[in-house]
Amino acid sequence: MSEPRPKWLIIQCAALGWNLFDQASPELGGFSFAALDPLRPGLTCPAQASFRTGKNAGEHGMIANGLYHRSLRRPLFWEQAASQVEGPRIWDDFRKQGGTVGMLFWQQSLGEDVDLFLSPRPIHKHSGGMIQHCASRPDQLYQRVCDKVGKGFNLMHYWGPLASHKSSEWIVSATQAVLEMEDLCPDVLLTYLPHLDYDTQRHGPSHPKARLAFEKTGEYLDRLRKSAEAKGYKVLVWGDYAMHDVSGPAIFPNRCLREAGLLGIQKVKNMAYPDLFSAKAFAMVDHEIAHIYIQNPEDLEQSKNCLQALDGVEKVFRPEELPEINHPNAGELIAVAKPGRWFAYPWWTDSKEAPDFATHVDIHNKPGFDACELFFGRVPWQVSQDTSKVGGCHGAGGATAWACNDPDFQPEAPGIIGLAEALKMQLR
Repeated sequence: MSEPRPKWLIIQCAALGWNLFDQASPELGGFSFAALDPLRPGLTCPAQASFRTGKNAGEHGMIANGLYHRSLRRPLFWEQAASQVEGPRIWDDFRKQGGTVGMLFWQQSLGEDVDLFLSPRPIHKHSGGMIQHCASRPDQLYQRVCDKVGKGFNLMHYWGPLASHKSSEWIVSATQAVLEMEDLCPDVLLTYLPHLDYDTQRHGPSHPKARLAFEKTGEYLDRLRKSAEAKGYKVLVWGDYAMHDVSGPAIFPNRCLREAGLLGIQKVKNMAYPDLFSAKAFAMVDHEIAHIYIQNPEDLEQSKNCLQALDGVEKVFRPEELPEINHPNAGELIAVAKPGRWFAYPWWTDSKEAPDFATHVDIHNKPGFDACELFFGRVPWQVSQDTSKVGGCHGAGGATAWACNDPDFQPEAPGIIGLAEALKMQLR
């Protein structure tokens, strides 16, 4: 008789940094946590891709939460196609042997070669607004989960000024519902808790509201642990990045490039849009890291000097100097912020020049991550453009945290990739 297949629940917690724990007694949700070496870049999509592949961004290609498509001259953020993550998955052999795998709310899961997935996929209406929806495999999974939870998933709780623990609350309930589905529940189930990111980023990890979000994380972990253990699952929890308190103003690399004549602007009804077809240099920003895309080698040195002179920039690298990020998707230059500093995408200083998307939650059209989307602006239902409101940042480093309810699970190598390799061994 063959041995039963291993059963694992993998919980990825956004912003679960080691700095949030009482390191003398690092307990949370019934788990005893330990420090985990930081991954660079410390960003959601690269971290999740590294866990899925056991490789760094230089190998799997997710060098940020968005990718700049040189053939289109356009950055695209938060695209969900699994094909963006290059390389085999740590569970490929497990599935070939009959094991099953599911993903709930992981990035780049659409089209992934797994047995089950659930991922937000709203329908944007031609007339404006959207239809809230989640894509799923099998097709009926989302409706079955909604029936169990008692309501659908609300995207306004997932990102934007109304983002809150309610997003994680729904995902926790959905995960518990899937664990109860005898006909669908996979052997390995990966799920995601996003809420800790919101208030650690709004206010900084030292703020009391961040502490409340951390305590809420403990409640959710406890619920998931009990549900998983009741079904015979081992549980692995890990954080993707550590949030740091902001210690100075945001850095605006595209303003610098525009002033130097390297970033061209096209005026449309007095609004300034970047002309990326003719731009000599453009910075795709993502928290504490910025990728600078430069069309012609002769503009490399001027771009580097321009950026290196900016207050708050730690260093400007060539990709080959950062092997963990060195991939064709990376920029010709990579700028890293000093601790407590972060990059903002705007290229304008006069608010009258702000593009239409600047005042809206528009994660796909903005050519860089915008932390200001977590705040309301002065006009009702518009988002802020005031970067001074942002209290936390991440991306360039800082230990995260991990825990497992199986004392025999001991990764040989530190870091997220080490966890992935250890899990792969468990699935053999």
